[in-house]
Amino acid sequence: MTTTPPADTVPTAAALALGDDALVLSHRLGEWAGHAPVLEEEVALANIALDLLGQARLLLSMAGDEDELAFLREERAFRNLQLVEQPNGDFAHTIARQLYFSVYQHLLHGRLASGEGPFAPLAGKAVKEAAYHRDHAEQWTLRLGDGTDESHARMQRAVDVLWRYTGEMFQPVEGIDDVDWSALERTWLEVIEDVLRRATLTVPKGPRSGAWRAGAGRQGLHTEPFGRMLAEMQHLHRSHPGATW
Repeated sequence: MTTTPPADTVPTAAALALGDDALVLSHRLGEWAGHAPVLEEEVALANIALDLLGQARLLLSMAGDEDELAFLREERAFRNLQLVEQPNGDFAHTIARQLYFSVYQHLLHGRLASGEGPFAPLAGKAVKEAAYHRDHAEQWTLRLGDGTDESHARMQRAVDVLWRYTGEMFQPVEGIDDVDWSALERTWLEVIEDVLRRATLTVPKGPRSGAWRAGAGRQGLHTEPFGRMLAEMQHLHRSHPGATW
């Protein structure tokens, strides 16, 4: 069982950032319910979404009331990465997003779990879930990249399109002081480049940081699709405030 640290020891900004990542990506994966390409994948994506939702609940409860934070905040108050809010696109697009994020999350939780900070207990559990998410994304990347001409082309297009959102993952997060973000990024790049090469895919050449990059979600700036996603996610709670089953 994960132990929640006392509220006065938790860096709220970091809890919101990591919690919003998990919440938003969980919702995006949940959108595949009833639409996944095969039944087995329907179950796999739902399980990953539930893992992330569990992480989100713990993290947001460290920062305040989890329901209010999830369903009553305005768009500019969310601190998630722009990568996780990107629409599902076709299946290759979803897998590319999963590959980029799950490798990042696996490495990050590994670092946090090995420390003594307030997120260590949660990260110790989440790193095991992230390892499964990462393996799932890597296996699908290999299957699609080294599959048919059509699957290869779609997978290449997906990794290219989402590449510009990956630099944001390695901006230091306020309240997380025991992570070397530059070292984390170097390891992430090594892993991603290895997976893409084995999948016969070309590593994108576009910018990940500096001019022309995307990514300011940690500062509350989000892409156009996020507003529509948020409206759908918050609709029921806002329509029936205080309702109980």
